Amino acid sequence: MARIIVVTSGKGGVGKTTTSAAFASGLARKGHKTAVIDFDVGLRNLDLVLGCERRVVYDFVNVIQGEANLTQALIRDKNSENLHVLAASQTRDKDALTAEGVKKVLDDLAAMDFEYIVCDSPAGIESGALLAMRYADDALIVTNPEVSSVRDSDRVLGMLGSKTQRAIDGAEAVREHLLITRYNPGRVAEGQMLSLDDIQEILRIKLIGVIPESEAVLRASNQGLPAVYLEGSDVAGAYNDVVERFLGEERPMRYVNAENRGFFKRLFGSR
Repeated sequence: MARIIVVTSGKGGVGKTTTSAAFASGLARKGHKTAVIDFDVGLRNLDLVLGCERRVVYDFVNVIQGEANLTQALIRDKNSENLHVLAASQTRDKDALTAEGVKKVLDDLAAMDFEYIVCDSPAGIESGALLAMRYADDALIVTNPEVSSVRDSDRVLGMLGSKTQRAIDGAEAVREHLLITRYNPGRVAEGQMLSLDDIQEILRIKLIGVIPESEAVLRASNQGLPAVYLEGSDVAGAYNDVVERFLGEERPMRYVNAENRGFFKRLFGSR
């Protein structure tokens, strides 16, 4: 059985697509056959982050509307043969996605022996986001350490508890995992950001990872390289930890404490 994971949040710009690309790539690097689907019809950024935008011929909507089959539309990732990408359409309306069409695509992917299907959700709680989470078994709730982002994530948790197929069927609830992105322990210490304790007290779901604030993420995205491939960086280490925890490994929570700066760094500053 394929395991369906939605990467979601209420607020835009928190790092959902970056996370979807890094998380799916991390699963694939561990040897798991993985598909990642862009649900953001009309915008389509996942293929850019994964560096396959020039290879998109058919998209998610083409498959749903019977204009192409999955074999035609799936793009094999350039970094891992275990990862395949299903791009969103840039030219169609969000209403082109239907619950029946989405379910058929997910069922067909499962029949192709994909172990994990990662659904990159658009922001908000409108139709595209609701369809991205509709058939999920797990949800990565992505939030930044700021009040508006956390508040909007709380609204998404309400949707996961009421609008998913598991909720409709009265089945076991979607497994919820909190992922905090763009975390800067120094700014937290100065009171400019919410702390981990603050966020967890509001949302009350299990923390799966903390991704440090880093300009390297933007550089990698512009190069079409998922953050998990930034070898030696804190960001890659953090995303690898998330994948390991998701797969059941115990990992200490890193990148959550402010750096202890030495005397000369305090005196002269550092870049």
